[in-house]
Amino acid sequence: MTSDPADLTTADYLDSAREMTAADRPYLAHLLAEEAAQRTTDPATAAAIRATFPDPTTREETD
Repeated sequence: MTSDPADLTTADYLDSAREMTAADRPYLAHLLAEEAAQRTTDPATAAAIRATFPDPTTREETD
């Protein structure tokens, strides 16, 4: 593991997001995935990352 956050890759952030999901830490997983999404240059990949790790604090309104 690197001590400089600038050295982290998109894959590093996604791996950490998966670990946080497994540890039942959805908000931290979302934050890590958001960082991964921001580091990718492909909009479709960024959208897929965001869909996989949605913000757990947003709630959909139901009628």
